[in-house]
Amino acid sequence: MAETAGLFSGRRALAWLIGGEWRFHPARFLTTAIAIAVGVALGFAVHLVNGSALASFDGAMRGVSGAAELSIRATSPLGFDERVYPRVALAQGVADASPVVSLDARIGRVRLTLLGVDVIRAAGVTPSLIGLRPAGPDTGNDTALDESALFLSRQALARTGARVGATVQVVANGRTVPLRIAGTLPATEDAAVGVIDIAGAQWRFGRLGRIDRLDLALSDRAAAEAALRTLLPADAVLSTAAAQNAQGDALSRAYRVNLDMLALVALLTGGFLVYSAQSLSVVRRQRAFALLRTLGMPRGGVIAAVVVEGLVIGLVGSAVGLLAGYCLAWAALHWFGGDLGAGYFGGSSARVVFQPWAASGFFLLGLLAALLGSALPARVAARAAPAAALKNAGDVIDPRRPVAWWPAAVLLAAGAGVSLLPAIAGLPLFGFVGMALMLTGGVAGVPWFARTLLTPLARRGRGSVPRLLAVRHLHGAPGEAATALCGIVASTALMIAMATMVTSFRGAVDDWLGDVLGADLYARTTGGAAFDPATRARLSATPGIATVAFSRQLPLTIAADRPPVSLIARPERGGRDPLLVLIKRAASVPAGVLPVWVSEPAERLYGWEPGATITLPIAGRTRFFVAGVWRDYGRQAGAVLVDEADYQRLTGDDRRDEISVIAKPGQDVDRIAAGLTARLPVALRDQVEITRPATLRRFALKLFDRSFAVTYLLEAVAILVGLAGVAATMSAQTIAREREFGMLRHLGLTRRQLTSMLATEGAIVGLTGALAGIGLGLVLAQVLIHVINPQSFNWTMTTRVPIGTLVSVAAALTGAAAATAVLAGRRATARSAIQSVREDW
Repeated sequence: MAETAGLFSGRRALAWLIGGEWRFHPARFLTTAIAIAVGVALGFAVHLVNGSALASFDGAMRGVSGAAELSIRATSPLGFDERVYPRVALAQGVADASPVVSLDARIGRVRLTLLGVDVIRAAGVTPSLIGLRPAGPDTGNDTALDESALFLSRQALARTGARVGATVQVVANGRTVPLRIAGTLPATEDAAVGVIDIAGAQWRFGRLGRIDRLDLALSDRAAAEAALRTLLPADAVLSTAAAQNAQGDALSRAYRVNLDMLALVALLTGGFLVYSAQSLSVVRRQRAFALLRTLGMPRGGVIAAVVVEGLVIGLVGSAVGLLAGYCLAWAALHWFGGDLGAGYFGGSSARVVFQPWAASGFFLLGLLAALLGSALPARVAARAAPAAALKNAGDVIDPRRPVAWWPAAVLLAAGAGVSLLPAIAGLPLFGFVGMALMLTGGVAGVPWFARTLLTPLARRGRGSVPRLLAVRHLHGAPGEAATALCGIVASTALMIAMATMVTSFRGAVDDWLGDVLGADLYARTTGGAAFDPATRARLSATPGIATVAFSRQLPLTIAADRPPVSLIARPERGGRDPLLVLIKRAASVPAGVLPVWVSEPAERLYGWEPGATITLPIAGRTRFFVAGVWRDYGRQAGAVLVDEADYQRLTGDDRRDEISVIAKPGQDVDRIAAGLTARLPVALRDQVEITRPATLRRFALKLFDRSFAVTYLLEAVAILVGLAGVAATMSAQTIAREREFGMLRHLGLTRRQLTSMLATEGAIVGLTGALAGIGLGLVLAQVLIHVINPQSFNWTMTTRVPIGTLVSVAAALTGAAAATAVLAGRRATARSAIQSVREDW
């Protein structure tokens, strides 16, 4: 009975402790729960958006590729010789083969993939490609073999606004062909696809003798792969559905992982805020804990009280965060698209796909952050000696005792060392681990930083009484100041790091655009159109032009599971391209070799150093000498530049799709643009876009800002969480010092002087947190700029410090902390001095 009564009384004491705290200080629990909810919501929303976008993209890829067991794919849009088809079809282990012509096309302004297929072969190899049933496509007749019949996926049909039976003008490969919509493709819901007969595609769109892929059905995979490697043309690669998925995933993987990690850092900031709030709660209730310990409550009861509070905070915050995250994901997909505005999945639509395992993971992460944020304060509360705790409250560190700095230094050094480790599978995971360690080390060093910063002020004996009291209080209680600053330092550091990275990146892109956009006019074709030699001759003769350069740009597949690099053919030999920003050069280019210039991402991805000899799938397997590396912020997957004369000699392709024009001095650029348009063939005029460099620059920077829109959101959320944290902690600290204020009133201080003291304390705390956060953020920015960014996107840049942002953040935090302290101080000093010190009677 005695044990039962003791257990019952222990539970009642625990319930009394927790219930009383919630009842009298609901704002603290609400603030900390919101901090956890924000972190969980951001992480879960980003993960949901990424997963939903990939699911949609995967569905679109299956709709275009047909999910064949194995495919032979051309390395470029030039395709490969169709004479490979019969040899492959008869190869050992191959049961059947289906040839495909794939073209980028458009109907009006709607872009789609136009596939030319052999319907009979596709029915046996890739029936999902065209939604075949025994009766054929969704028509109910034999029109599938009609060369003028076009079958559209339902998504493409909806986008065009046309109806079955209507005739539409299809533009592809520079040709405009009228086709009749004969039916739909029920199996390709997620892709904008059109299907026609392969013979019609080759004849009517100028692809005679060329195909883009061979889809294969296998009877013996091992035997087929061995046989096909000997039959594989030099301008094609073997590809599987898994390789295609990996290629699509690689397009945005680094971007997605970076957003996930930044969202988790926001959750870590929420954990610091929980720690701050719980620490202040423990300090405020130190006497209550001591009294209960004196009456018989074990240490475990004190730990349980604080940990259960953290558990409830985590449960509430995580649950609210999951709901908010789902709503955020829906809004992001609706307004920004599956790539969050970054342009990775252009043209694809995505719906929210709920992921139970991800939801469980983020729920547990939120719970873990809240529990860890409560564990240390619980340990401190349990270790306090009851007798001493009944007499003291607050930070009881001797002002003459030095504050330890080495734990912070160890964590910062460990974080720096870990961040320098190489990437794992192309992802900068160690960089983010290093950032987390450095963030923890920076927060751990705040007491030492506060003491060091305040020591010169504390030694000065002159000044007003409120200012002296404020400085001496904070100098003598650095732990209390550090507790208040945990959340604000973490959130400020995160925001400054991201702001510095974005500023550096945007500045580098802006400078690069200024270097490469040196012409007066640019023109490019759309819908696969191109400038033939006769058209180029007419355009070159346009009055007012000093020089004109024509170029060709094609995707070039190096590996089946990697995104294609961009092959650019333009005048380069003899330094005729002054706009190429070279950052590395080979010592010399040997005579008789074919030079190639590779972009910085291509160098990092494939190890193509200057002076190396590489093989590219151009006109077979052609060997090139790497003459230099050029800076390119426009193509994350890499690019290679060859001289246009070499390109035409190797491939026989005399078409060009881009123009850059430099006008003669004093000439009207608009008049030149009008002259270029007038000299274009009538059929080509609506397929050519002529723009000025200023327009291209604005568009590029707009795309950059759109890509980093979510990063800006994370910055704003981080600073708002930090401001909420400093407001909550300053309020809690001020209210907890009511007896101190009563004593000072007895000693002669007026309410106005107390308000001035609190304003000074708040300003010092805010400024200290801002300086610590800014310093730590600038350190973290170096990891983002020089480790995470190169490992993620293969781009390098120099650091640019956003001075205006730093000043604004410091001013905002200082002002917010001072205002919060003053507002809380009015409540704490509202009662009379006698009532404030009644607990001492």
